[in-house]
Amino acid sequence: MYRIKKEFHFSASHQLTQMPDWHPCARLHGHNYVVVIELSSETLNTVGFVRDYLELQAFKDYLDDTLDHRHLNEVLGDECTTAERLAKHLFDWACHRWSEVSAVMVSETPKTWAEYRP
Repeated sequence: MYRIKKEFHFSASHQLTQMPDWHPCARLHGHNYVVVIELSSETLNTVGFVRDYLELQAFKDYLDDTLDHRHLNEVLGDECTTAERLAKHLFDWACHRWSEVSAVMVSETPKTWAEYRP
């Protein structure tokens, strides 16, 4: 199995409204998100790629145009702003464009990661 990964960055705010009031994530706060998209394939194309990295520009454009410097609760809804749900959202967006998408990982802090992999 061949695997490639590419890393992207964006900044956004969110609020986990389902958390109890005392929890710090219940307050409005922001993150400098790191997103890694992974693509996998049993074979390579005629050039020798799983997929040309340049084709992933659409993913960067989506992050920049839709999520960067936005309040994620307003963009995705209150229930979809955890790192886990954000990873699933981004996976769903990407897998409709590229059949090789195998996982999306989201980091809110340098020490925490969430991953969606079907």
